[in-house]
Amino acid sequence: MTNLAVFKSRAQALDCVSFLRRKGIPSQAISTPQSARVGCGLSVRFEETFLSRVRMLLSQKNYTSFSGYMKSQGGGYVYL
Repeated sequence: MTNLAVFKSRAQALDCVSFLRRKGIPSQAISTPQSARVGCGLSVRFEETFLSRVRMLLSQKNYTSFSGYMKSQGGGYVYL
């Protein structure tokens, strides 16, 4: 299953992708789904198996534009 870390800032989302990859977590930047209701931001996509590690790593960073986590469900995404 796919999860997203949702950002309002494109720059912070891209920084997050680089950060997670350096930590060994496969991730990629994607357009934020409309269901996130954050405008035209980017989200970081990663597999659910990495969720607890991603949560721990992102808590170490000061991403001011971070909006939360979403998971794929029923052909779309919902907030966790």
